[in-house]
Formats: sequence, C-alpha cells, structure tokens
Amino acid sequence: MKMKRMDTINVIPFIDIMLVLLVMVLTTATFIRTGLIPVDLPDAKGSATEHKPSELKLTIKKDGTLWVDETTTVSLEQFEQRVVSGGKEMTVVLYSDKDAAFQNFVGVMDVLKRLGHEQLYIVTDKQNK
Repeated sequence: MKMKRMDTINVIPFIDIMLVLLVMVLTTATFIRTGLIPVDLPDAKGSATEHKPSELKLTIKKDGTLWVDETTTVSLEQFEQRVVSGGKEMTVVLYSDKDAAFQNFVGVMDVLKRLGHEQLYIVTDKQNK
C-alpha cells in the first residue's frame, strides 16, 4: 500500500477560525469603546480620590496681556510663580492671539524652558483647505 503525498495544506478551517476570532474582537472593541457593558461597581466607605493633574489656561491677548483662566490678568513673573506652585505635573494650555507680538509667546516659552516644564499644549484653530 502506497502512501499518498500531500503537497497542499487545507487553509479553509484556519480561515473559519480567524473569522470567528475577528468577529469576537470587533464586538468586544465596540463595547469597550462606547462603554455599553453595564457594570455595577462595589461601594466603599473610604474610596481613594483620583489624582488629576491641575491645568492652567493661559491666554495671550492681541495687546500682549496675559490672562489666567480667562478671569485674571497676570504679569510674566506672576505666571512663573503659578507654574512653580503648580508643579511639573500641571498642564499649561496656551491660547495666543494670532496677531499678538511673538515676543510675548517667546517670554512664556522662556519661563517654561527655564523651569524645565514640559506639560504644554498650544491651542490652534483647524485650517480648512
């Protein structure tokens, strides 16, 4: 009796398994993304508070004035003191008028560089082309 030589591999069962796995992954990813899986969290008397780093919104107006949280005008030195008191984890969100003098922007960046502060976001408008 002669044995038959197999020159090919049947990949149909492999493809079937991969399609089932793909459907499971996509279904789970959709639930995780949209948060549709209901979960009842347990109660605790002494729950730990979540630590959220603080955020400092700095606005450079067209006339060069610096505003913190859109309510208080500050000088560059006062801004530096707020960054020092906020610590390295504090995020600085910078809004600058496009017609403001570049020197004002450079002054703010110089303060952040001198303090070694790296948590900076510069807010811009999306340009539609």
